[in-house]
Amino acid sequence: MPTYEYECLSCGTHFDMFQKMSEVPTDKCVQCQGSVRRVISGGSGLIFKGSGFYITDYAAGKGKSKKPKSTSTEAPKKPKKPKKD
Repeated sequence: MPTYEYECLSCGTHFDMFQKMSEVPTDKCVQCQGSVRRVISGGSGLIFKGSGFYITDYAAGKGKSKKPKSTSTEAPKKPKKPKKD
């Protein structure tokens, strides 16, 4: 259930209410019973739950350092000739 922030139009009090999304928004101040308006807030940050959100979850077999292809200036090795009897 989300927490909604309200501001009283009469006394200026800010207060939060823990309500269901399907619940009708409150219309009275908790201090002076005046009219209120719901304040749009940034809310909480994005929350990832479960596996698969960390780089270590996908690291098995991937991203491991492999030997880079030969980029040296050495001459390529010649194939061995078979020995004659």
